[in-house]
Amino acid sequence: QVQLVESGGGLVQDGGSLRLSCAASGRTFSSSAMGWFRQAPGKEREFVTSINWIGNSAYYADSVKDRFTISRDNSKKTAYLQMNSLKPEDTAVYYCGLRRSGYGSPSSLTTDYGYWGQGTQVTVSS
Repeated sequence: QVQLVESGGGLVQDGGSLRLSCAASGRTFSSSAMGWFRQAPGKEREFVTSINWIGNSAYYADSVKDRFTISRDNSKKTAYLQMNSLKPEDTAVYYCGLRRSGYGSPSSLTTDYGYWGQGTQVTVSS
């Protein structure tokens, strides 16, 4: 059984930074791509960024490119999302997702992810 637990969310001012973590349990972590998505009130869950199984290839939504950085440490079964230059429009619940074992390529589709964390709230005040 795979479980994902996000942490690191909180309240930050416009222009500030936060670092989210996603800790995984189970044996599929190191062979699977991971992604971060977010969902604002009244909106659908949207893609933020995704990284491949080994951590050397990632891509980003245009809205966060050059501000956010995804990374992973397979020895710790943890993925990270460094968020800089935060804006009020970044306010949302952030979710990490893990693709099923063997699916090591990044993906922007929620349907490609077999496991999800419970989410962590990020609020950016203006």
